[in-house]
Amino acid sequence: MQTALLTKASPSALPVFTLEAPQFRKSGDIAAPAVGSVHSYAKDEEIFAEGDRAAYVYKVLSGVVRTSKLLSDGRRQIDAFHLAGDIFGIEAGDEYRFCAESVGECVVIAYRRGNLGALMGSDSQLAQDMTMGMMRSLVRAQNHMLLLGRKSALEKIATFLVDMAERTSGDDALDLPMSRTDIADHLGLTIETVSRSFTQLERQGIIELPSARHVVLSNKAALERLNA
Repeated sequence: MQTALLTKASPSALPVFTLEAPQFRKSGDIAAPAVGSVHSYAKDEEIFAEGDRAAYVYKVLSGVVRTSKLLSDGRRQIDAFHLAGDIFGIEAGDEYRFCAESVGECVVIAYRRGNLGALMGSDSQLAQDMTMGMMRSLVRAQNHMLLLGRKSALEKIATFLVDMAERTSGDDALDLPMSRTDIADHLGLTIETVSRSFTQLERQGIIELPSARHVVLSNKAALERLNA
């Protein structure tokens, strides 16, 4: 893991207030953050563990981070995948309730929680980023609760693909950064069910699978109907 300290930059104009998720970008395309320590992580490297002291709040600069909880019977529940621009590690208590790991190589910026109030008071851009990050997290948590409780396996996969397309490529083709196992643990399915659902969607002409992780949304209208 490599660490670098960034200094405060001049604040820029505030963006339009929106709940749209940011797209994947290379780290070089992202403006330098205001204040915080930047950390690089290798594939599957732990950023923090469940039960660790919640000393920092994080923002993804590049790559993907998954947050998850290991249940008492050994099953894993992935609550969210955090993409470039997303905030994670926000806690009401003193400990992290989930663990956070890099899905592939990723770069994050860590803001010390004890200094966050003062930083946000003096940096309107940082305050905006944190507020929007918390709002996006709340919306996604609510949507994920609905998905787990009410949708069929095929509907879950459709919802996941539509969401990932909107958050990454923004078009009808996307490269999934996570494995089928990660997808299964996020959607509350078995890996066999995930694979069968992908195959069923492919046979129906709704998606194409040139490779295991490259997905083409051939019939986005049909996916949207399943996602409704």
